[in-house]
Amino acid sequence: MLMPSIFGENLFDEFFNDFTRPSKSLMRYQTPTSNVMRTDIKETENGYELDIDLPGFKKSDVQAELKEGYLTISASTRKDDGEKDKDGKYIRRERYYGSCSRSFYVGEAVTQEDIKARFEDGILKVAVPKKEAKPEVEESKYIAIEG
Repeated sequence: MLMPSIFGENLFDEFFNDFTRPSKSLMRYQTPTSNVMRTDIKETENGYELDIDLPGFKKSDVQAELKEGYLTISASTRKDDGEKDKDGKYIRRERYYGSCSRSFYVGEAVTQEDIKARFEDGILKVAVPKKEAKPEVEESKYIAIEG
């Protein structure tokens, strides 16, 4: 019998193994299983370089937003695969809808124009410069005294 790959080699072997080794099945749900959005951050002399893994995503699926000092990377995808026989009945149909996002604090002094990003081979490469926050000049506020 053909089974989707999410079940491994044999659906029933995995099912019955969980009864004999319950700690194994609990660990499966406690550890992150997705490889999506794994990020390498490298500090350079002038800033930071982020390499964000986005396997299976296209450039059009990925968005980057800078808001209130936070750089948020989000990606969403939709895959709809299906096979039909000659009568048009489905033999197998699988769907996948997924989205993920991750935020990084880059500072309030960094602007949208400062950040450079490119997407190649399933990896989003983002360059963020180091910028020091400029201290605000304190204005003197006088209160009028009547008299």
